[in-house]
Amino acid sequence: MEFSVFSDESFMKEALKEAQYAYEKDEVPVGAVVVCDREIVARAHNLTETLNDVTAHAEMQALTAAMNQLGAKYLTECALYVTLEPCVMCAGALQWAQIDRLVYGSEDDKKGYRLFSNNILHAKTNITKDILSRESRTLLEEFFGKKR
Repeated sequence: MEFSVFSDESFMKEALKEAQYAYEKDEVPVGAVVVCDREIVARAHNLTETLNDVTAHAEMQALTAAMNQLGAKYLTECALYVTLEPCVMCAGALQWAQIDRLVYGSEDDKKGYRLFSNNILHAKTNITKDILSRESRTLLEEFFGKKR
């Protein structure tokens, strides 16, 4: 299947590459990219084990990198593509960053923000889910399958 260079699927494929990097580092395989004006301005993956920091989720790393790259604390014209539905902590950070759009792959039925409240994100944030969700879920299942 071929995708447009600026499609949700193409950007999610880039987030999946980041998730694969996390997998290779024995981190929970979640990856993220921040896109502004159809250009990736930040890439990140989970680093909680590497940094010994429970807050080092892919989304948090990507937001910080994007804000540093753009020299701005708000990402009102940017989209975050992440392979797994954000947790409450990350959703709160997305709210503070006023992210314009959240696109995620697989839902997180254990710790996803929507289990607690759909109002955590900024009121103007547009949400698209289930983009390459099978690929995201497969990587997570493979990772956790090896842990058992």
